[in-house]
Amino acid sequence: MKNRFHYSYLASAIAAGLLLCSVGAQAAGELSADQRKTSLYQLADLVASNYVFPDKGAQLASEIRKRADQDAYKEMVSPQAFAERLGKDLQLLSHDKHFRVNFAPEFVPDAKPFQGPTAAEIIEIKGDAAMRAFGIGRLERLPGNIGFLEIRGFGPTFSVAKAYEAAMLILSGTDGLILDLRRNHGGSPESVALLMSYFFPEGDNRLINSIYNRPENSTRAFWTQDNLQVRYAGKVAVLTSSDTFSGGEECAYDFQTHQRGVVVGETSGGGANPVAPYSIKNGLVAAIPFGRAVNPVTGTNWEGKGVQPDIRAKAADALPVAYQHLLQQLLEKPRDDEHRDTLKKTLEKARSPQTLFPVYYPG
Repeated sequence: MKNRFHYSYLASAIAAGLLLCSVGAQAAGELSADQRKTSLYQLADLVASNYVFPDKGAQLASEIRKRADQDAYKEMVSPQAFAERLGKDLQLLSHDKHFRVNFAPEFVPDAKPFQGPTAAEIIEIKGDAAMRAFGIGRLERLPGNIGFLEIRGFGPTFSVAKAYEAAMLILSGTDGLILDLRRNHGGSPESVALLMSYFFPEGDNRLINSIYNRPENSTRAFWTQDNLQVRYAGKVAVLTSSDTFSGGEECAYDFQTHQRGVVVGETSGGGANPVAPYSIKNGLVAAIPFGRAVNPVTGTNWEGKGVQPDIRAKAADALPVAYQHLLQQLLEKPRDDEHRDTLKKTLEKARSPQTLFPVYYPG
C-alpha cells in the first residue's frame, strides 16, 4: 500500500480526469433509496478511515450515516445530481475545499499498489504537458530588467523539469523576478520543490515541505535539488489571487516562509490537503483528503485560511504593484548612476496611468 497514493494536490485528480469532470460519463437511470443509502454508508466508512483528521472524519461519517437513515437526498434521483450535492455538502460540513464526489462509472480503482506511470502513460502525459506549455502561461522580460514568469499548474516533474530549466535560464540575468501564481490551481509538490530549488544557492539543501499520509501513517519530505544549470539570486515577488489554490498556494507559502520572496495580491483559496480517489458503489468516485502539508518553518500550513499576502492588492492590480515594489527595491542599491537613472525613469513610467500591463482574467 506504500505507493497507493499520489503525493499531489487537487490538480493530480484533474489530470487523471477522475473527479472534477463528468464529461464522457455514461448515462444512468434514477437511484433508488436503497442505492443512495448503500453509497452513503460506504462513503461514511471511507471518510472515517482515510480523512486526514481522524476526529473530524468520525464526525463527518456520523453525519453522513444520519443523512442516509433519513434519506436526506431523496430529491437527488440522478447519480450526477446526487454526486454534485454530496460533494458540496462535504465541503460545507468539513470546511475542506478538496472534497469532491463525481459520477464516474468508467473509473476503475488500482488493483495493485501504484508503481508510477507506464511508459505509454509517460508519453501521453508529456504530450499533454507540451500542449499546455508545461504550465507556463507567460514568460518575458519587463523594462528595468524585471523578469515575469506565470505558472498555471505544476505538472509531474518528469514532464516539466526541462521547461523550468529553460525558463530560469532565460530569466537568470534579470535583477528581479515576478512569479505569477494567480491562476495556479495546484499540482505536484515535487515540482514545486524543484522550482524552489532555483532560488537557493548550490549546496543550500533545505526541506521545503512535507506531506503526512494518514492511511499509511507516513510522511514524505520534499527537498531542494542539486546539480541545476542555473541559480537565481535576484529579488522575487509572488502574485496570488483568491483563485490560487492547493499546490499554487504551497509555492507562495514556501517563498514567504523561507523568506525568499514577497507575496503580493489576495488571500489564496485555502486548500492544503492532498487527495486520493475512492470508488463507491453505483458509479460514484469520491476525492477524500488523505494527507496534510507540513511546512518546516511554521509547522503548519494554509488550510482553511489561505496564504496571507505581504502586500495586499486586488488580483488585477497585483502585477503593477509588485513591479513597482521591485523597482523601488532595486533603486536602494543601484549598480551605478546610469542604472539609477534608468530605474527612476522606469518607475516613473510604471506609475503612469497610461502604462499598460498584461490584463488579468480570473480562471
